[in-house]
Amino acid sequence: MYYYRYEETVFASLLPDLPLETADRPAAGTPGLFLIDRDPVSGRSSFCVSDARQLTARTEDVSWLDPSRMGVPIPALPKRVQHTIDARLLRAVNIRHPRWRDFARLPDKQPSGRRRVNLLAVGDVGGTLLTALKLLGGDCIERIGICDLNQKAVSRWAAEMGQVSWPWDYDALPEVEPVSDEDLFRCDVFLFAATRGVPPVGGGVRDVRMAQFSANRPLVEQYARQARQAGFRGLFIVLSDPVDPLCKAAYLASNQGEDGQWDGLGLRAEQIQGFGLGVMNARAAYYAKQDPRFRSFLTDGRSYGPHGQGLVIANSLTHYDDGLSRELTDLVTTANLRIRELGFKPYVAPAISSGAMQLLLTLRRSWHCSSVAVGDVWFGVRNRLTAAGLEIETASLPAPLFDRLRETQTLLREII
Repeated sequence: MYYYRYEETVFASLLPDLPLETADRPAAGTPGLFLIDRDPVSGRSSFCVSDARQLTARTEDVSWLDPSRMGVPIPALPKRVQHTIDARLLRAVNIRHPRWRDFARLPDKQPSGRRRVNLLAVGDVGGTLLTALKLLGGDCIERIGICDLNQKAVSRWAAEMGQVSWPWDYDALPEVEPVSDEDLFRCDVFLFAATRGVPPVGGGVRDVRMAQFSANRPLVEQYARQARQAGFRGLFIVLSDPVDPLCKAAYLASNQGEDGQWDGLGLRAEQIQGFGLGVMNARAAYYAKQDPRFRSFLTDGRSYGPHGQGLVIANSLTHYDDGLSRELTDLVTTANLRIRELGFKPYVAPAISSGAMQLLLTLRRSWHCSSVAVGDVWFGVRNRLTAAGLEIETASLPAPLFDRLRETQTLLREII
């Protein structure tokens, strides 16, 4: 084990001869920051370490969801370092990332209090999301700023939400106020719900989400560049379809320098999350309540992957049945078509289950469903924010389930 000092911060590492001032091993406790060395483009600049093998793996991919499949031995670590991992207090920092030094300046304690949230677009999804956040977010949201090309829509929603309150407890719910396009990134959380068009009901498009990628990609890239210019350090949340490739498009655009090359000066990979998996998880629970064959999902099931083609629903982690899981996956993947067949756009459940509920769980630092950077793709997983960074759930995965996850990883890599 090696120890290095940068400014007033001591880092631990398994790497010898780093170009830093060496430091003595702390007499008490252990450093909360651990230097690693890997490709800075494909993956997170920092993360909460949940398994010691994450410190030595050269690449990050879906094998991290089951560390036994990572293909690296468990490194020998001092007991106090392992204890720090077990307590989820060790943050890995990639020394090859251009802004790794920023982590030496992190405050000892994470800021507390309610957060400022800005929402771009108050259409069908945005309006429903806004309503849910207003009603449910009083404990963790201070105010919600709304922005839309349609200024009348902004005025309408600001007025409507301003008239929603508990009697005689008028400050219990978040305030809703207009925010200009220039001030969108003066917040802790930016929600991207803008879209350049949803295929019409009855239009015959089976995978509506992918039909939207070419239309929505330039839009999300525009705001990702704006986030870079603003030096945004909060969460950049994508709700527009297809969330997973749009997250990667935002990451690449935000980190593109004037020469067109990746420079790492924009949004960090771990700042970007896609909110699309929550409703797929909720739909799986919906069908599991209707059919006793799927009942195990309610206690031991999981959802993985994108909000659309490539989705993986597991009926159970401990008693995985590939046939049942694929059948449940098909039901979930086509559930939105049932709403369209009734003549409606399926946006209410996504706005609430994928949007509002997952954001509130995120802000409360609870486990939630979202797409996060897993190597070079954004992949839907169970994850949470901790004091040491983003933690992705790991588990012992049956071989047939893991094979499905690898297939989805390949599919996502082919999109962007």
